[in-house]
Amino acid sequence: MTRSEASPADVTLGRRLFGTDGVRGVAGDFLSAELALALGRAVAAVAPDDAPRVLVVRDTRESGQMLEAALAAGLAAAGAHVLLGGVLPTPAAALLVRRYGFQLAAVVSASHNPFRDNGIKFFGPDGIKLSDAQEARVEGEVRAPAHPRADSPGSIRELRGATGDYLRELESRFGGLDLSGLRLLLDCANGATYEVAPEIFRRLGARVEALAVEPDGRNINDGCGSTHVGLLGERVHDGGYDAGFAFDGDGDRVLAVDRHGEVVDGDELLALAALHLRRQERLPGEGVAVTVMTNYGFHDAMRAAGVAVATTAVGDRHVLAELLARGWALGGEQSGHIIDTGFVPSGDGIAAALLTLEALEGGDLADRGAMRKLPQRLVNVRVVELGSLDGSQAVWAAVGHEQHALEGRGRVLVRASGTEPLVRVMVEAPEQSECDEITRRLVEVVERELA
Repeated sequence: MTRSEASPADVTLGRRLFGTDGVRGVAGDFLSAELALALGRAVAAVAPDDAPRVLVVRDTRESGQMLEAALAAGLAAAGAHVLLGGVLPTPAAALLVRRYGFQLAAVVSASHNPFRDNGIKFFGPDGIKLSDAQEARVEGEVRAPAHPRADSPGSIRELRGATGDYLRELESRFGGLDLSGLRLLLDCANGATYEVAPEIFRRLGARVEALAVEPDGRNINDGCGSTHVGLLGERVHDGGYDAGFAFDGDGDRVLAVDRHGEVVDGDELLALAALHLRRQERLPGEGVAVTVMTNYGFHDAMRAAGVAVATTAVGDRHVLAELLARGWALGGEQSGHIIDTGFVPSGDGIAAALLTLEALEGGDLADRGAMRKLPQRLVNVRVVELGSLDGSQAVWAAVGHEQHALEGRGRVLVRASGTEPLVRVMVEAPEQSECDEITRRLVEVVERELA
């Protein structure tokens, strides 16, 4: 492979490219066509094959086709053979890259963000997101003074049938699940699940109605989806549905509502799945991985059931890394990222919703009883300086005092935001009044010392 003299480095604006979930920013501004082109060239250059086969899918944002075209052009310029899968959920890329035997997959999406944002994330041939080291290599190629150029260009073509292949994978995993008699309401966030989610639930026998299934490029996540579950809860309660599920824009997370309209978060969904899979002797290692934000009640429920729990930093990347390191299969976040590596090594909102219904074994989501959530309070305190929490002895002394008082009954979590001058104070306690009082005391200390 030879190199030309032109450099794409100017499109990075001196900013780090990869964040916690790929490259993300305002479409047409930071995440421009030029940067997408450079990323395509760069990721092809670090692929193990000089002519890698790459699957590219996207969500429904108006900038998606522009970035998809630029990314594909960069890949092909570096010798890759690109297959465009169209609009599909993120987990479909993670699943199909393995099914097709491709070397790479790319997803053009900004997940639950508003339509003006977009992103690009990459998966390796094992369906796992590129590691930090691999992303650093890609970034290095983007910033190099000369970009890769293939001896002969690759190709770009449409991949027909990708939607059907993803649906068949879901059917193969959940084909034994009979949903006949269930009346379900889905909120597809005007995003990547707007076609496939209603279809798989109908194939499994449910009576399905759906909200937010008319994407126009700008209405993705706009007052709908897993970050705006209130409307779904009202509709489920008022319409007499058995349950509802809300997906985010790229379909890698889900929240549920029961027939009363009460929201069922990722902690409760994960608890249902863990106890069900353990009963079925299908929980490898009899353990689950969660993040520091997971409700204390989840830990209580798993302890009572004899299920081990590993705790990681916030982010599905960390949860997956812990699962792989321990040889476990199930993990997730309160936000609704549920990972079952037995199906796909990625959060999959549709699969998680189906796993929830499987775990109920014909029962009612309103009677789930898998865990008792402790009252939780989260307050964001604006501080003067990013990172100022680390050296504050007064804050940590207060945290230690409150944590000691809650030992065995609840917990305290105080952490700094990685992107904003905020300190997040979270408290869980057996009663809401105690939770609120401890939070008030800790917030006062943070404001006095750091604000």
